[in-house]
Amino acid sequence: MRLSEIHPIFYHLRIGQKRLFRGFVNLRDRKKFATKKQLSTTFHHTCKKHQSLLRRTLGNSDPQLQENKIVNLKIASSKIDGIIIGPGETFSFWKLVGKTTKNKGYIEGMQLARGEVKTGIGGGICQLANLLYWMALHTPLVVTERHHHSFDPFPDSGRTLPFGSGASVFYNYVDIRLFNPTSNSFQIKLWLTEKHLKGAIFSNEGMPYAYHIEERNHQFLKHNGKNYRQNEIWRKTIEKKTGNLVNEELLIKNFSEVKYPIPENILVT
Repeated sequence: MRLSEIHPIFYHLRIGQKRLFRGFVNLRDRKKFATKKQLSTTFHHTCKKHQSLLRRTLGNSDPQLQENKIVNLKIASSKIDGIIIGPGETFSFWKLVGKTTKNKGYIEGMQLARGEVKTGIGGGICQLANLLYWMALHTPLVVTERHHHSFDPFPDSGRTLPFGSGASVFYNYVDIRLFNPTSNSFQIKLWLTEKHLKGAIFSNEGMPYAYHIEERNHQFLKHNGKNYRQNEIWRKTIEKKTGNLVNEELLIKNFSEVKYPIPENILVT
């Protein structure tokens, strides 16, 4: 058993250690982080647009937590909206959002941590990370850091994307980072409506390729008395002019413990 699992004090010490280490790594690597923002949209080539529901049925969770999440999403989105990722620059979620604190207006929201559903200040902004990651997969931006929860807490309800195609964030060492290896610049725009979190990635030049994401080999299975869910997320790169397949790659192979009941008739044993 790890020390962080014995007593909460060890867990918080470990978090502090990881955050300090990430700070040292940032200084050592001297990455060129994207910091320039422009609220108006002057890039006219759309790479990808997407939206996700702000309110979904999530098991027996308190609906108020979703209302709180919306407050947190508005604050976090405003820190990223308009950011321009220039050639050779790296987008970092936490470099832009910063630590989520009460002083900044963040409130209690739902968090997934250590295999459990909990609450915490700034909870719910993983939805923003999910949106950013999904949109980035439809661009030439290279995902250099992405994390995902090791468990599936709620049954599907209103899900529009493949299982396991999201991203989790936890200040500051569980980040989502996107590197721009091209000679073009990209801009991220984010906004909220009454029902949706919406986003788009634009480029200053037209892109020669389109990207298609698909799920393969999805199934629920039982192993050693526990239920799991697995699948694969693949990406196809297609040349726009000809429609020819240029490349096909496996992006993610998910295998996560399921925390809700699964009908026996769909379980593979």
